[in-house]
Amino acid sequence: MKKINAAHYQHKAAFTNYLPSFSATGTYMRNQKEFSLLNNDQKAALSGLGTNLAGPIQQTATEIATAHPELRPLIASLSEKLGAALPALDQAGNSLVDALRTDTRNVYAGAITLTQPLYMGGKIRAYNKITKYAEELAQQQHQGGMQEVIMSTDQAYWQVISLVNKKKLAEGYLKLLQQLDSDVEKMIAEGVATKADGLSVRVKVNEAEMTLTKVEDGLSLARMLLCQLCGIDLSSPITLADENMEDIPLLTPETHFDMSTAYANRPEIRSLELATQIYKQKINVTRAEHLPSIALMGNYMVTNPSVFNSFENKFKGMWNVGVMVQIPIWHWGEGIYKTKAAKAEARIAQYQLQDAREKIELQVNQSAFKVKEASKKLVMATKNMEKADENLRYATLGFKEGVIATSNVLEAQTAWLSAQSEKIDAQIDVKLTEIYLKKSLGTLK
Repeated sequence: MKKINAAHYQHKAAFTNYLPSFSATGTYMRNQKEFSLLNNDQKAALSGLGTNLAGPIQQTATEIATAHPELRPLIASLSEKLGAALPALDQAGNSLVDALRTDTRNVYAGAITLTQPLYMGGKIRAYNKITKYAEELAQQQHQGGMQEVIMSTDQAYWQVISLVNKKKLAEGYLKLLQQLDSDVEKMIAEGVATKADGLSVRVKVNEAEMTLTKVEDGLSLARMLLCQLCGIDLSSPITLADENMEDIPLLTPETHFDMSTAYANRPEIRSLELATQIYKQKINVTRAEHLPSIALMGNYMVTNPSVFNSFENKFKGMWNVGVMVQIPIWHWGEGIYKTKAAKAEARIAQYQLQDAREKIELQVNQSAFKVKEASKKLVMATKNMEKADENLRYATLGFKEGVIATSNVLEAQTAWLSAQSEKIDAQIDVKLTEIYLKKSLGTLK
C-alpha cells in the first residue's frame, strides 16, 4: 500500500512541472578590495583641483597684466576673488571622489524568480505518463501480492484441515490397534494366540502412537504458520470452519476458460504491459533531452550597493521578464545512441510480455489438467476407501470368528489407514488445484 501512495505522490509531483515555479535566492559577499571607477592619479587631481588651478591662473593673470597695465586693478580684484574660491574647488573635487566611491567590499543581493516552461521537447508530458503508469503498476503489483497472500493462506488453511483429519484418522487407527491388542491378549490368555501375535500388535500400536505424535506436532506448526499469515499471535488458539466436517465439501471447478480473460485478469500481464508503456515513454524523454527547450522567465532583483541612483548603500531593485531558449547543437551523437538504447529496452519489455503470455497459457492449461487429474484421483481414492472398509470389516469379523490370523487383520488395518489417508490427500488436492487454477486465471479473491 505504501508503494501505491509513493507512486501516487510521484504522479502529483510530475504534474507540477506544468505549473510556474517560484524561487528565492539571497547572497552576501565580502570582498577584499572595493571596485574603483577612478585611478589614483584621477583621485589626486580631483582632490587638489583648486590648488592645481592656482599656479596656472596666477601665471595667466601676470601675463595679462604685463600686456595690459591698465587692467591691473581689475586683475588684482579677480585674483583675490579666485584665490578665495580655490579651496571650494578642492572641496568640490573631494566630494566628487567620495561620490564616485563604490564601497563594494560588502555586497548584498537577492532575487525572486518565476519560471514557466513553454516547451520542453515533450519531456514533461512523457514524465507525467510515466508516473501515471507507475502508479497503476504499483496497484497491479499490490493486487498480485494480495493474490499470493490469499493463495499462501488457502494453502496453509487446507494444510491444517488435512492434518486435523489425519489426526482423527491416526487416533481412530490407534484405537483400532488398542482394541486389537486387547483382544489378542485375551486370546493369548485362552491359548488361541501366540505371544508373537501379541508382540506384532504392540509394535503396530507403538508405531501408531509415534505417527499420532508426528501429526500433532505438524498440526501445531501448521496452525502457527496460518496465524502468521493472518497476522494473528502465533500462540492464539484457532478453530477453522471445516475442521469438524467428516467429508470436505467439494465442488467440481469449471475447467473451460477463455485465455483473453486470463490475460485481462492476471496482474503480471498488466504489469508488463504498463512496463512496456513506461519504456516507450522513456524513449520520448531521451529524445526530448536533445530538442530545444523554451521557458518564460521573470525576476525581481535587489542589490546593495545599488546603482540606480549612482552608487548607494541602499537596497533597491527592479523587475525583468524574458524568454529563455536552449538549443542543443552538437554532442557527438549522444542523443542518437541514447534513443537507440531506450528503443532496445522497450523491445526487450515487449518480448518479456510475449514470453509471459505464453507461460501463463501453459500455466493455465497445466492447472486445468491438474484439476481434472485431482478429480479422477478422488474418485479412485473413494472407491479404494470403500473396498478398504469392506476388507477391514471382513478381516475383523473373521478374526473374531478365529478363521483369520492376526497378521491378516494388521494388513487390513494398514490398508484401511492408507486408503483413508489417500482419500484425505485427494480431497485436499482437489481444493488446492482449484485454488491454483483460479490463481492462474487471475480470479483468486
